[in-house]
Amino acid sequence: MVTCTGILVADIFAADLPKISAPGEVTFAPQGIEMHTGGHSANVSINLRQMGLAEGRVSSVGAVGDDLFGEFIESTLKSHGVVTHLQRVRETGSCKNLVLVVKGEDHRYHIDAGASSYLSPDHVRSVVAKERPMIFYVGGTGMLAKFDEKLAYILRTAKGYDCLTFIDPVAPRNGEWGFLFPALKWIDIFHCNNIEASGITGQKDLRKAARALIKEGVKLAIISMGERGLFAQTRRVTLEMPALRVPVIDPSGAGDAFCSGTIYKLVKKTSGIQLDISGLSAEDLTNIFLEGVAAGAACVTAVGTTTAVTRENVDRLLNEHGLEILKSTSATTTRTDSGKFAN
Repeated sequence: MVTCTGILVADIFAADLPKISAPGEVTFAPQGIEMHTGGHSANVSINLRQMGLAEGRVSSVGAVGDDLFGEFIESTLKSHGVVTHLQRVRETGSCKNLVLVVKGEDHRYHIDAGASSYLSPDHVRSVVAKERPMIFYVGGTGMLAKFDEKLAYILRTAKGYDCLTFIDPVAPRNGEWGFLFPALKWIDIFHCNNIEASGITGQKDLRKAARALIKEGVKLAIISMGERGLFAQTRRVTLEMPALRVPVIDPSGAGDAFCSGTIYKLVKKTSGIQLDISGLSAEDLTNIFLEGVAAGAACVTAVGTTTAVTRENVDRLLNEHGLEILKSTSATTTRTDSGKFAN
C-alpha cells in the first residue's frame, strides 16, 4: 500500500543537553547517548506501522553499507514489521548522523551521507514495479546523488502504475535545486519547510512559493513553518493550520512524522481507491493534516525520530487538542492560475 524510499540513517543521539562543550570541555548527556534507525524512508515506514497500518502493507527501500550500522538498520525495520528492500553498498559505510540537541534549542545534525549517495534508481524502480503501491513516498531527495539525477524518470514510472507520489526533499549538498524542476509535474504531494520552499522557488513569500509549485504541476504543496504551523495549497484550496504545542524533548523527525500522519489518513480515507489530490475539499485537507500535525507533535516528546509516534500518543493528542487546532485553522476555496519561479 505504501512504498517508502530515500535515506536510511543510523542516528546517534545526545538529547536534552545543557550546552555544547567548548574545546577541551566535557558535557555529560542527562538522557544518555542512544542509537536509533532514522532517515526519511525508515522513519515514515516505521511510523506508519506504529500508527496502525498492517504488517506487509508498508515497505522501505534504501541503500546501506555492508557494516554493523547496516545490520542495525535492517533489523530495526524488520522488528517493526516493515518489508525491506535494501541495497548493500560495499564502496562505503552506512549513512550516519550525529545528533546533538541542547535543551530548548533545535537539533544540530552532523551527517556522513555514506551509502545513501549510492542508492540505485533501477533498484527503486524495480521495487515500485513489483509492489505498485497506492502511495510512493520519496524522502531526503537532494542527498541521494545518482537517484536524484533520475528523480523525474522514477516518478514518471510510478505515475504509470497509478501511484500517488509524495516527495519530501532536503537541501542539496551543492545548494542547487535544479534536479527537482523536471520532476515537479510528476509530483502529487510536495512537502518542504519554509527555507526549502524559498530556495526552490526563489519566493520569500510562502503563498507565492506554494503557488509557484502548483503552477509547475504539483497537485498539493505543503510548507511547514515550525512553531507557526503549516501552509498548504492546491488549485482550489488555501489552508493554514497552527502547530500543536507540546513539551519538546527532541525535535528530530517531526517533519517525517507529519508526512507519516498525512499518508496514514490518506490511506484510511481512500481504502485503496485512486484519489484526485487536486479535488480534495478544504474539509478533507483539514482532517488529513490534523492527523499529520498530531503525529509531528507526538514525535518531539521523546528521544529518537519514531519512538513516540504511536497510535496511542497520536489519538491522545487529537483528543486533547484536536478541537483547538480545528478552531484555529483557516481555509479558503480559490482558483490558482498564477505564480512562477523567481529569477
